[in-house]
Amino acid sequence: MVVQSNGHHSPLPLDEDPRSLSPRDRVRPSDGAGRTVMDAWGGPVGRHAVVGRQRFWTPLRVIMLFAVLFLSLGFFSKAACLVTTSPTDGSEPGLNWTGQQYYKACYADPLPLYAVQGLAAGELPYRYMWVGDDGGVRYMEYPVLSGMFQYVTAQAAQAWHALAPGGPIEVVKYFVLGCVILAFLWMVAVWATYLSAGRRPWDTLLMAASPLIIFQAFTNYDLMAVAFASVALLLWARSRPVWAGVVLGLGVAAKLYPLFLFGALLVVALRRRRLVELGKAVAAAIAAWLAVNLPIMIPFPEGWREFFRLNSDRPANPESIYAVMQTLTGWEGFDAGRAAGEAPATLNAVSLALFALGCVAVLVIGLTARTTPRIAQLAFLIVAVFLLTNKVWSPQYSLWLVPLAVLAVPRARLLVPWMAFDALLWVAHMSYFHGVAEKGIGAETFHPLVLVRDLLVVAICVVVIREIYRPHLDLVRLAHQGTPEGPDPLAGVLADPGEPLVGPPAGADDRGEDRDDDDDESRRVRQKEDTTG
Repeated sequence: MVVQSNGHHSPLPLDEDPRSLSPRDRVRPSDGAGRTVMDAWGGPVGRHAVVGRQRFWTPLRVIMLFAVLFLSLGFFSKAACLVTTSPTDGSEPGLNWTGQQYYKACYADPLPLYAVQGLAAGELPYRYMWVGDDGGVRYMEYPVLSGMFQYVTAQAAQAWHALAPGGPIEVVKYFVLGCVILAFLWMVAVWATYLSAGRRPWDTLLMAASPLIIFQAFTNYDLMAVAFASVALLLWARSRPVWAGVVLGLGVAAKLYPLFLFGALLVVALRRRRLVELGKAVAAAIAAWLAVNLPIMIPFPEGWREFFRLNSDRPANPESIYAVMQTLTGWEGFDAGRAAGEAPATLNAVSLALFALGCVAVLVIGLTARTTPRIAQLAFLIVAVFLLTNKVWSPQYSLWLVPLAVLAVPRARLLVPWMAFDALLWVAHMSYFHGVAEKGIGAETFHPLVLVRDLLVVAICVVVIREIYRPHLDLVRLAHQGTPEGPDPLAGVLADPGEPLVGPPAGADDRGEDRDDDDDESRRVRQKEDTTG
């Protein structure tokens, strides 16, 4: 017979199931904003509540449920662009894209590119060429892994259409197949980020339920690179630098941005003076990248170079800071008098120089902070600097930041406004592309909105830098300091468990501390009291 502290008698010892103790097993967010929402929804957790005993609804499954829900919304946001027309002249049915891709905000690159890039005709990317609107020869404009992903998906869609010719037209089947695969890759990214979050798994809910997924999940193929980058960070966190390098190499073969993660690893490796493991990862990444690229690079060099040529020749796109400056100041921009088809050499040089300066600034921050910054913090800063200084910020590029932001600065009140505004910016983007003549908005309305988005990202960068220099405000560091892996759950082979613990300066009012661990400790004490009587 056990006598509890409240005087009640129990015939058997109380259950000491640890699932009521660990944040990874409790279906209750650890973030302060999340707890506020949950308490408002169902009331505060009572003193005698036993949380985390559900056999099915684990935190990971709840997060995955939200990921599926938001991916479904992402598909429905593109559904209006899958409507087909039946011509009266006897020709094949086709997509109804008479402007509704803009006024219904359902535009997605895979749909028009299916025919333009020769995929509908079964042509091999990088070998197939066509004449563009400017009279120049064009090839597949994507990195090799993304291009071959489109080719394989097209072949599968054509096989599906041959076996079941009824139902949706071929391009719709191609798009649906691509969405299914990309959705799976996003789920992989969410899973990897969940495991990378360490003792703060609920932070991943900000990623799974990101409003950006609603509009950008299937706009292009960026989810592939996001999945590679997320898995690579997990492998690095598990002290597998070679495999992390392999996956990063595959990510770079799909999109350029995973390359920037090496910058974050380099800063920490310099602080720790452990460059050998980083060298192994770099060598593995180069080998993986070459394994994907050489089969295309050697037989089709012109097609392989198209990605680099196009990015060099492109002018500033409407969501870049340079286009914003032109509209708000009346400035004509760099290379104003360049000939048609000529690369904007000055813009390219300025953009590259600003990005290089930003990387140097991140290096200085990383080397001068009194404690080693976390890898996620540095990676977020580098990718954010690239987007802010690059001449192209396509709307779906914002997805690159989501998992990094969740791992770097998991504050819902900071991230949700940015993600929500950035997601809704897509509607303005489509209205701008529709044109003033079709009752869309003009540059004088669109570009101030872009500037607001940029300022929101800058604000997040400021908070990240503040937490690097004031580590006692870093929620992730506070949750992990004193653990075997050290204060950075992503550090892996660069971890230093012996790094001094950090706390607020004497007399300071630390408002950044997460109280979830306090809840755990008090629950342990109460359970021990009740068990021992």
